[in-house]
Amino acid sequence: MDQPVVDSPVSERGRSEAPIRARILQAIFERRLHPGEKLTEERVAELFGVSRTVVRQALARLAQDGIVEHQPNRGAFVAAPSRADARHVLDARAVVEPEIAASAACGCAAAAVARLRRHVAMENEARAAGERATLVRLTGEFHIALAEAAGNPVFVRLLTELQALSSLAILLYARGEHAACPPHEHTDILEAIEAGDGELAARRMRAHIAHVADELDLSEPRERPLGLAQALGLEPGGTGRPPGKAHGRAPGRAPGRTGPRSRPSSATVKGA
Repeated sequence: MDQPVVDSPVSERGRSEAPIRARILQAIFERRLHPGEKLTEERVAELFGVSRTVVRQALARLAQDGIVEHQPNRGAFVAAPSRADARHVLDARAVVEPEIAASAACGCAAAAVARLRRHVAMENEARAAGERATLVRLTGEFHIALAEAAGNPVFVRLLTELQALSSLAILLYARGEHAACPPHEHTDILEAIEAGDGELAARRMRAHIAHVADELDLSEPRERPLGLAQALGLEPGGTGRPPGKAHGRAPGRAPGRTGPRSRPSSATVKGA
């Protein structure tokens, strides 16, 4: 990782691993850290002005949440969830988030609703200004803010993990240009919460998660290659030729025949 995750204010430099985790998560939410990118302890320690021990603690916490993968003898890398992993993440969100929305609708304080309103307004401003990275981050953070409004810290921790994994899945499997959550849907969910209609809030959230899933290509290939040769469309023997094409053979010509084709005489035909 050759560049800082983001510019690090001096006030954040210290010995705590929390700012490091927060910055890495923010970079993933804004899709500036991609799946498979290496997180070198020495470089991260240099950027944040901390010891490698502190960096190691931050990466270990992220690994516990499935956001970082440790590879033996290679180091730490941003996770690259498989299609199955991505389906599991979206399945979990489809179960948990409607309940969070319903809980917020039934007991969300006015101040929390006001914060959500301000958050959605910032999303709309970023969308209108064409600030894609900011919009992507804000639309992801809306789901975490909603969990905070519901007042359950367990939901907050869970949604932080699920949202980061969703961002990585989107980078890997989005159909075309996936910018952020579909427009207006956060507003619709928030209106149901303000109305105190838990059932409507849950239904709208469930539809919203379905829309996010529809924009990802999570179907496995029908027939997986049996090996590298088949995947590349080459012969297993390593000739570098597609299967069925022998070296120097003209189309429709039998092996070993170099001259023009001629009709065999009856004297040479045996076993006909």
